[in-house]
Amino acid sequence: MYHHVNLHKGDMFTVTPEVFEGQMAYIAKAGYKALTLDELLAFIKGDLDLRQKAVAITFDDGWLDNYIYAFPLLKKYNLRATIFIITDWIEESSRKSNGIPAFIPTNEESKALIIKGETQKVVLTWELISQMADSGLIDFYSHTKSHLDCNNLTEPHILEELGESKRILEIRLGKPCSYLCWPYGSYSARAISFAKKVGYEALFTIERGVVKAGSDPFSIKRNLVEDNVSRFRQRMRIDTHSFLFELHQLYLRMRRR
Repeated sequence: MYHHVNLHKGDMFTVTPEVFEGQMAYIAKAGYKALTLDELLAFIKGDLDLRQKAVAITFDDGWLDNYIYAFPLLKKYNLRATIFIITDWIEESSRKSNGIPAFIPTNEESKALIIKGETQKVVLTWELISQMADSGLIDFYSHTKSHLDCNNLTEPHILEELGESKRILEIRLGKPCSYLCWPYGSYSARAISFAKKVGYEALFTIERGVVKAGSDPFSIKRNLVEDNVSRFRQRMRIDTHSFLFELHQLYLRMRRR
């Protein structure tokens, strides 16, 4: 799970381009398969037999730096990835955009610009999304309509957040929008029931863990990536080796006691 890829170090939501390249180079050279979410869901359901190590690369929010810094490196290493976007932000950015700005702000500055209505300075546009989608490497799915906490919305409001973003994505991109990532990682059994009602086939959380065949498709775990290549390699080796993963989980449980 990524958010920003840019030059600002020291933020838990940001990975620098140099580190991101090191991580993508490791995935490519170590023989990992970068899955689409369709492939991931097929694996969960037992319809895809993976004979190699695999990972699903995801980004949350649809930040402009994903296009500037991450996309060229994903192309360089020929890796598939998914970006979960907030459709209201994309619509606003597309209306106001005058091209790619010269300066990319920090995560906190980016959030402040969103509040001020200056989304065009930090968020992708439909034009850029189209370029990325046309590459065949990047898929786009829902992070809701306006990034609200879906755990505390009325029924009409949550149905609008989930359903309208799905509708807009399907119109804009001309393909089904089957997947949703919860804003702030906040969800409940009630929210899941509405997401199923709207038509989502799998839901993504911010809970740490590994996806296995038979995992719950409506509670898919992901791991926030740090701005560090060596720790990334270590986590990848552990998480894709069943014995090492179980040993690591046992260690974590003992530490919490």
